[in-house]
Amino acid sequence: MVRIIAGTARGRKLETLEGMETRPTLDRVKEAVFGSLQFRIPYAAVLDLFAGSGNLGLEAASRGAKRVVLNDRNPACIAIIRRNIETLGFSGVARTMNLDYASAIDRLSEEGEAFDMAFLDPPYREGLSEDAVRRLFGSHLILPGGIVVLEHAADLPPKEEPGIYRIKRTKRFGKCGYSLIEEDRE
Repeated sequence: MVRIIAGTARGRKLETLEGMETRPTLDRVKEAVFGSLQFRIPYAAVLDLFAGSGNLGLEAASRGAKRVVLNDRNPACIAIIRRNIETLGFSGVARTMNLDYASAIDRLSEEGEAFDMAFLDPPYREGLSEDAVRRLFGSHLILPGGIVVLEHAADLPPKEEPGIYRIKRTKRFGKCGYSLIEEDRE
């Protein structure tokens, strides 16, 4: 069961896609991530780039984010995210996009969007993580002082790219982990 763990929608269940196509973030990982970001979330603009059920972006909305963009390439996921947004009453805060991550980044950049934080929970073994992080910082979608939260397999932590981004912190939870990534300003 996937649920919102804190904020205005605390305890509310989220609908998820059946099967193994999505892998919702574990509650203990989500608690650790949001515990480390709790003071950054109120009034933040948030991007959930590989949204799945919308678990991370909707958690941010529940905790006071002012604007959340949830993107997923799978139309079935987008339908579920839209139902979750409606059920939780976040229609005024949340927007969905049904694009692959690179196209979503390009579109958001063209629209002049910018975010205080981005959540990335891509398929672990597809090699998308570092390209997505590089594109986010390269397109200036992450505001100065902003952060990217990347969930990854514990044995596949991201590598830093000097002059583009650096790893602020990495934590592991069994087979999965997450890294907080910030712009590397030289």
